[in-house]
Amino acid sequence: MAMNRVQFQPGLSMMEFMDRYGSEDKCKAALMQARWPQGFACPACGRGVSSTFRREERLYWQCSACRHQSSLTSGTIFQSSKLALTRWFLAMHLLTQSKNNVSALELKRHLGVCYKTAWLVKHKLMEVMRLREDTRELDGRVEIDDAYLGGERSGGKVGRGSENKVPFIAAVQTTPEGQPVLACLRQQPHTAEEVAIFAAHHIAPSATVVSDGLWCFRATQIVGAEHDRIITGGGKASVKLPQFKAINTLLGNLKTALSGTYHAFNFAKYAHRYLAELQYRFNRRFDLASILARLLRAASSTPPRSCNVIRMAEVCR
Repeated sequence: MAMNRVQFQPGLSMMEFMDRYGSEDKCKAALMQARWPQGFACPACGRGVSSTFRREERLYWQCSACRHQSSLTSGTIFQSSKLALTRWFLAMHLLTQSKNNVSALELKRHLGVCYKTAWLVKHKLMEVMRLREDTRELDGRVEIDDAYLGGERSGGKVGRGSENKVPFIAAVQTTPEGQPVLACLRQQPHTAEEVAIFAAHHIAPSATVVSDGLWCFRATQIVGAEHDRIITGGGKASVKLPQFKAINTLLGNLKTALSGTYHAFNFAKYAHRYLAELQYRFNRRFDLASILARLLRAASSTPPRSCNVIRMAEVCR
């Protein structure tokens, strides 16, 4: 079997990570470069002329035009955090270089913090990933399918009507030969109305959508995309059809990553972030060495999120 070059690419090794981000000063310099690559720019008015001062050993910039004061982390996802940047960077490294997932409990042990802090760091970084992927649009050949998270509890309805399962829509953009390129995962019910909303946000009008016999996927045509409906017939043989190899492989890897990492998490409340984390890594898997720097840029431009906001469930239509 030929070597999978995506799986066996070097990535960013722990030694390289320590060389680049192994001290607080190196992390501050990297965040400065990510946030203001052309030098300081006032978050309030955009001007670049400023003076600096220190307050309680923290460096601040004061805009010479509007007098707005800003620190390196204010206005970013790192705002108000008492955690050292070195630990934030280590968390980003672990979340981006892992083939599967890293649980909050494992993150707690690596960072040397309490579980509550590790959970909050993980969810803030996953929120950065979610916002970054929120406008993802797929084009060309797109395989789409309905899927579920959960369902382990006994009792209640079974199948698509089960109240124990959290429905989501999975779509994969492929090459004409069926090789996966980009993915989009959204926590949404499997109705024609919801599929139409999904298509309006994430399917390009020039796309060709390939789906199974579930009728709600006809709604993807609302954006002008072509719809190729293939009746699979169900059963084990249906998941082996070559027309759906990319989407079935993605869903298999997704469920393996979740079940192999987490003992339990609140599917109904936080599925949107866990799906976004997998989507973010999948869509950047071709260059693992740069994924941390890209996440840092995204984190530096993401507004602060308080603990109360992070703990809120996504408003699901």
